[in-house]
Amino acid sequence: MATIQWFPGHMAKTKRLIQEQLKLVDVVIELVDARLPVSSRNPLLDQLVGGKKPRVIILNKEDLADPQRTAYWVNYFNQQSDCRAFPFNATINKKQLISQLKAALMDLTAEKRERMAKKGIRKQTIRCMIVGIPNVGKSTFINIIAGKKAAQTGDKPGVTRGTQWIRLDADLELLDTPGILWPKFEDEMVGFRLALSGAVSDEVFDQDEVVLKLIAFLKERYPKQLQERFKLEEELLAAEPIEILEQIGKNRGCLLKGGRIDYTKVSRGIMIDFRQAKIGRITLE
Repeated sequence: MATIQWFPGHMAKTKRLIQEQLKLVDVVIELVDARLPVSSRNPLLDQLVGGKKPRVIILNKEDLADPQRTAYWVNYFNQQSDCRAFPFNATINKKQLISQLKAALMDLTAEKRERMAKKGIRKQTIRCMIVGIPNVGKSTFINIIAGKKAAQTGDKPGVTRGTQWIRLDADLELLDTPGILWPKFEDEMVGFRLALSGAVSDEVFDQDEVVLKLIAFLKERYPKQLQERFKLEEELLAAEPIEILEQIGKNRGCLLKGGRIDYTKVSRGIMIDFRQAKIGRITLE
């Protein structure tokens, strides 16, 4: 499989913006995709943030992910130093989320607020930077907790192009930043997972190759969901991914003249099914 890369020019600018604005914030809120919670973490952010700022990790789109794996990853991140993690989706209880988030932020900034109080500064607004890869749902997250359309949203990567401050209340301000990837994916599987999730523009990778990898993964980890969604005979699960892809194409009528498989059409359909959780709640790692 060809290596997938996507790093438009505006992302280099975003990296500089984040670096410049970090000194203005108390906490970094990092959104990751619950279906790929490690692959959707940008190593550039670790370089920029390092141990300088405490972090809240929001596992977004948890309603599309395997609940058992989400629970595992939330627990994993909560064990990291100066870090809190929460699952999130667009239908979550807003009041409960804000309450949990504020409690975590108060805990993570307790030492700093105590130092400021000793200097006579009692009323302190916690300022947070929202970061994450493209199309991970940063703007949707902000709009839900802000209770208004404070940030642009879309289902394609690269909707937010500049930073903007959003004041939630007297206690909390958020700085929205554009989605940012990194110049080179060292691990081929990271590129595969990011492509499937929609974090990478669909124009820069071979969808057939990505879907064949997805079928191979589903065969191993989620065979029942693969079989049920695409109405496959059980014995076909032992076949090669290309044979399974071709059978799905036949089952769905994705055919060209002469009865040949329309690989582009069937692959696109399978990828959309994954993104919309029609195959089931799948986590890729």
